[in-house]
Amino acid sequence: MSDRSLRGTRLGGSSMESEEGVELAPRQLAVYDCPQGHVTQLPFAAEADVPAVWECRCGAEALLRNGETPEVKPTKPARTHWDMLLERRSVADLEVLLEERLTKLRNGTLHQRRSA
Repeated sequence: MSDRSLRGTRLGGSSMESEEGVELAPRQLAVYDCPQGHVTQLPFAAEADVPAVWECRCGAEALLRNGETPEVKPTKPARTHWDMLLERRSVADLEVLLEERLTKLRNGTLHQRRSA
């Protein structure tokens, strides 16, 4: 075997580069306070826009310390099945359909099985 073999090293398993001469980007530390008392510290790049709200590990919204409280944007109310139904049909149409179905149910013709 050659005298120049790399004994005791894992080829490709670790880097032979060092961090000598590497300059890290300037950073800023953002501190967020959770309403439940948790404190979260996150490093951001110095030129990055730091968000005013961060999700805490407990799931609550943590606010940036010494930051402005963000505006709450109005949200649309959730559309229910009934709301979507009323977009397609009027209440009078629904009453007619209900009466037709009730009549079929009472006559026993609503769920007739076909013989094979």
